[in-house]
Amino acid sequence: MRNILPIIAIAMISIACGRQSVPVTERLHVEGTTLKNSSGETVRLRGVSLGWHNLWPRFYNAGAVHTLSQDWGAEVIRAAIGVELDGGYIDFPAEAVDAAFKVADAAISEGRYIILDWHSHGLRLEEAKKFFTLAANRYKGVPNVIYELFNEPVEDSWSALKAYHCELIALIREIDPSEPLILVGGPHWDQDIHLAADDPITGYSNIMYTLHFYAGTHKQYLRDRGDYALEKGLPVFVSECGGMNADGDGPLDYESFREWISWLEEKGISYVMWSLSDKLETCSMLSPFVSSEGPWEDKYVKDWGKLVKETLKK
Repeated sequence: MRNILPIIAIAMISIACGRQSVPVTERLHVEGTTLKNSSGETVRLRGVSLGWHNLWPRFYNAGAVHTLSQDWGAEVIRAAIGVELDGGYIDFPAEAVDAAFKVADAAISEGRYIILDWHSHGLRLEEAKKFFTLAANRYKGVPNVIYELFNEPVEDSWSALKAYHCELIALIREIDPSEPLILVGGPHWDQDIHLAADDPITGYSNIMYTLHFYAGTHKQYLRDRGDYALEKGLPVFVSECGGMNADGDGPLDYESFREWISWLEEKGISYVMWSLSDKLETCSMLSPFVSSEGPWEDKYVKDWGKLVKETLKK
């Protein structure tokens, strides 16, 4: 790993399933628009998002997390906990929580950061409160865990989203005063970040604002919005992105993706690429019928997956 290489030591971190020895991972905090570790060094996380847990549950296991961490070089793993789709949190909350915790525990044991992503497209405050209450109690004081409160709002206004985020931030902070990093989503699939920049959340620290892009669809205009947010002092985190069209399909736009990565690296913005799944579409990194745990031979890694690996290893 780059400048977030965990301290070469062993710590005993208590989690709900018992006590186990895991590598120490430094606590993250936000200074201005910059993410830093407990040593005061600037951090830029690069990683992979798993697909919806209810569509690709077979990849929600310790082996897949190990492969992404040790073979692919992911510094952060994102667990996309599906909410509304069939088989998601609304239908089977216990199974959703189990999937989230299984991946989080594995990432912690690998010394990686884990994003617990409420992968919803609509406001569901009460259900979200239940999920994040369980998660915050389980991982209280654990520096690896990052909370993403709302994946991609679609039709909700920023004022409604701001109120939603503030309730969940207050809930998590009450449970865990160590102030874990929290990611908040904005309107229109996390693309209207300029609206949040004009009316940011106040009264809380360690908050970052998510920006999502798909290189085949989103071009300079969206980077301009990101620049505007940074100029206004808004810390930006790209918790989901891809090299194809916004629908997850179509050809890879290598040139546009390189432009995006160059911008992210220049600005010091963390980014997570979508998704570890095996659907017959461009954004799925693996071919069908590969093993659930890995390692995955290159012949079973699709072009997007190869580009992701290449990007992580640079």
